[in-house]
Amino acid sequence: MRSLIPILTILAAIVAIWYAGAVALNADWARQQAERQERVLTFSELVAETWSQDRPRLPAPHQVAVELWDTTVEQRITSRRSLIHHGWITLSVTLAGFAFGAALGIALAIGIVYNRAMDMSVMPWVIASQTIPILAIAPMIIVVLNSVGMQGFIPKAIIATYLSFFPVTVGMVKGLRAPTQMQLDQMKTWNASGLQGFLRLRLPSSMPYLFTSLKIAIAASLVGTIVGELPTGAVAGLGARLLAGSYYGQTVQIWSALFAAAALAAVLILAVGAVEKFTMRRMGFTR
Repeated sequence: MRSLIPILTILAAIVAIWYAGAVALNADWARQQAERQERVLTFSELVAETWSQDRPRLPAPHQVAVELWDTTVEQRITSRRSLIHHGWITLSVTLAGFAFGAALGIALAIGIVYNRAMDMSVMPWVIASQTIPILAIAPMIIVVLNSVGMQGFIPKAIIATYLSFFPVTVGMVKGLRAPTQMQLDQMKTWNASGLQGFLRLRLPSSMPYLFTSLKIAIAASLVGTIVGELPTGAVAGLGARLLAGSYYGQTVQIWSALFAAAALAAVLILAVGAVEKFTMRRMGFTR
């Protein structure tokens, strides 16, 4: 219970600041509407007006909560208004991009650690690839793949892969190089082959680094998927909800989609954490 008190205190402070911000940002519109109706708003009426607008600049927390309830519990999951429907479409692309990104990152890391030519040539390009803003490269990927007939799922998965392979590569390289020279020499004295050295020493040593990077990678994959949904003009997915909300000035819809994306990211990271805990326990790292 003691550990919850600081968390709830911070949460209450954020909600209070949010409500105050909603009053400050939405007050002008409320006053303009009152002047047209030749009314003078009291403070309590002003607060009530700013917290109940249909298209506020900043929706109040309870408006976002109601929208989340209406678009998750009150809608069929097959409905286009259902956030679960849109979340599933984003999730499927995210998982595909994450799988490809993780596999690519691990393969590159193994190559970089065991091949000096790859270490000297590939690693700088891996780092340089992340200096290109995703908002700049995503439309180019979409255009190029559209020209060869690839639309929909694959371009978004490639963008998610692009963002997710980097942390896995860097983390896995660090993990595979974690064993000391003394440990490597000891494996040689035991006449261990290169494959045995990899499976018995380098790979187990890399596990903590790998799972840490996987948590970053799956969050990056989700971001890449949402960014990839924007230039494609997708009609489904959390990115499409954000885009539709911006087109029609539906800030409540935008905020609810943002919260859904944040909740989805939290669930995915917790899932990776659960796999990490199981794997580390099976490998004897923890009890």
